[in-house]
Amino acid sequence: MPEHFHLNTPLLESTSMSKLVGTSVYLKMESSQPSGSFKIRGIGHLCQQVARQSKGVVCSSGGNAGMAAAYVARKMGLPATIVIPSSSPPLVVQRLQDQGATVKIAGKVWDDANAEALRLTETEGLTYVPPFDHPLLWEGHASVITEVAACLGPSVKPGAVLVSVGGGGLLCGVVQGLKQVGWADVPIVAMETVGADCFNAALKAGKVVTLDDITSEAKCLGAKTVCRKAFEYSQSSDVTIISELVTDQQAFHAVQTFLDEERVLVEMACGAALAAIYSGVIRRLQDEGRLPAPLGPLLVIVCGGSSINMEQLTNLRHKLYT
Repeated sequence: MPEHFHLNTPLLESTSMSKLVGTSVYLKMESSQPSGSFKIRGIGHLCQQVARQSKGVVCSSGGNAGMAAAYVARKMGLPATIVIPSSSPPLVVQRLQDQGATVKIAGKVWDDANAEALRLTETEGLTYVPPFDHPLLWEGHASVITEVAACLGPSVKPGAVLVSVGGGGLLCGVVQGLKQVGWADVPIVAMETVGADCFNAALKAGKVVTLDDITSEAKCLGAKTVCRKAFEYSQSSDVTIISELVTDQQAFHAVQTFLDEERVLVEMACGAALAAIYSGVIRRLQDEGRLPAPLGPLLVIVCGGSSINMEQLTNLRHKLYT
């Protein structure tokens, strides 16, 4: 049994992005995880704790949590059932099946798929693997920051961390990781797309709210309700979280630019965090006095994503620009 299932991913410096913001930009390349995204950190950690004696695991997912659960289950020799919404591309179904998972399609959005996964937990006696709302997931995701701290060494501290928010699991892990390494005062810029903005909506309402629908094409950010812990962190005085939105077009533009400049293809969900740099959000936050100028090095969590290929990219371009 491996100690953990995730890799210590590369930390790369991007010269082109650094030039845009006038400070060093470090990319934590979670896109190179074996399951294609950061999700394997938390899901691997959770499965090791709760699934060893299991009959099998069930996970509801727009794609990436499912990929991580399927990969980990295969490595642990457990059957995996992944329940995905009908909005997931065929590519996701194929990749999950390639990992040996049984795929079930239920409902239109993640919340529908999740209801079915919980039903299977009851009826089939499977171990439920939540995609974002569990303390063991956050504990696993925190390792992304401890690796960065070990890599940068004690003399370098980020000026801010840029992260995409879907259900809020990665955000919770980043907060915990920053606290663990003594960087609790480093601000987090939490990026979402308009139409998949459950975290931003909660901050505006002053409480956790549920979106009526997911209208963004960044389907992997598509939770209608953010996890309560992420909202609690946003309200606490010892953490600075700045919530920002970009359009689907800005996230897509970021994906394309990142592919051109860094030669890595990521999902639009990941494009939301990249758009903080490419669409000038960081510059604006500095102008508004919400981030310091000059700014220390920026750390971007390149969360990755397995639901993207060139065909998907072409389809998205067509949807967003015609």
